[in-house]
Amino acid sequence: MPLRPIGHIDLPPERLDKLRAALDEHVRLARAEPGCLSFQVTPDPKLPGRFNVAEPFASREDFEAHQARAATRDWGRLTRGIPRSYRIEEVAG
Repeated sequence: MPLRPIGHIDLPPERLDKLRAALDEHVRLARAEPGCLSFQVTPDPKLPGRFNVAEPFASREDFEAHQARAATRDWGRLTRGIPRSYRIEEVAG
């Protein structure tokens, strides 16, 4: 069953430049992963440092594999410890 995580991450101002540099590669790699249906990380127009995330995957297994891979990449290492706010919806096919 498709899974649709939606939410945001608030990047600390002192780390913003370094994280922006890693974000493009994170998005590129995520979009190439098996089961990735779309992967959008966009700056919030109202809150500096907040990035809105929408990352639907074909299944929970695909999403969990993405999470595991992302944790080992630069983005995962650089954002470790930064809280994320997500809700995950299962979408009826």
